[in-house]
Amino acid sequence: MRMLDRLREIYSYKEMIRNLVKKELRGRYQSSVLGFLWTFLNPLFQIIIYTIVFSTIMRSGMEQFYLYLTVGMIPWMFFSSSVQGGAMCIVSQQDLVKKIYFPREVLPVSYVTSCFVNMLFCFVIVFLMLGISGKGVEPAAMLYLPAVMGVEYVLALGFAMLTCAFTVYFRDLEHILGVVLQAWIYLTPIMYPMEIVPDSMEAVFRANPMTAVIQAYHTILYDKQRPQLISLCGAFLTGIGLLAAGSVIFDKLQKGFAEEL
Repeated sequence: MRMLDRLREIYSYKEMIRNLVKKELRGRYQSSVLGFLWTFLNPLFQIIIYTIVFSTIMRSGMEQFYLYLTVGMIPWMFFSSSVQGGAMCIVSQQDLVKKIYFPREVLPVSYVTSCFVNMLFCFVIVFLMLGISGKGVEPAAMLYLPAVMGVEYVLALGFAMLTCAFTVYFRDLEHILGVVLQAWIYLTPIMYPMEIVPDSMEAVFRANPMTAVIQAYHTILYDKQRPQLISLCGAFLTGIGLLAAGSVIFDKLQKGFAEEL
């Protein structure tokens, strides 16, 4: 009952969440000359760099590698920014936390939601590339895309709830996460298919919940097939577990937020 009451309270602050999401999206590139265009330029530049490295220098040999990379990289950037940026969402809003009462969970929810909306904008790049390449989309497979996005959102929010609560007490966590995410991207099949992963490393990759998520994106958009729901269910259950654990830990740690900030 306590959990349900908490959820109802958070939902009652939906207007605040909406305003924080708008503020985050507007303020992200507010002082830059190109402004909102950086929403598309940032992922595009990263995709170009990885494409040059893996197509020209390291020669992955994959057909339409740039497309395979784009389909995996856009969702990864959402997850990565949610985890690393979400870790600082309480600290960065410390004035708000100290001055007024509201459910503190509103902050990670609004931050991850702003990252999610940003990913939806970036999917313009994915669909443009699918159209330009001639690959197109499979309507039957596309029906599964919202479910995959939902699973990734739950995972990202679960990690953000955990990291933002701990970062209030241990600020070095922000920098540690930066290093962890640099390694994590290479333990996720974004730049290569699972088929080339050595047998000795397969268990590590399967234990990574983002493996199933990225594979689902590739299956839907690159292979134009329906994803395997069993592996996706595993990622969803992991996300629910993280979200539940994160909520409990967050609830215990938030009592000292004002004193620590």
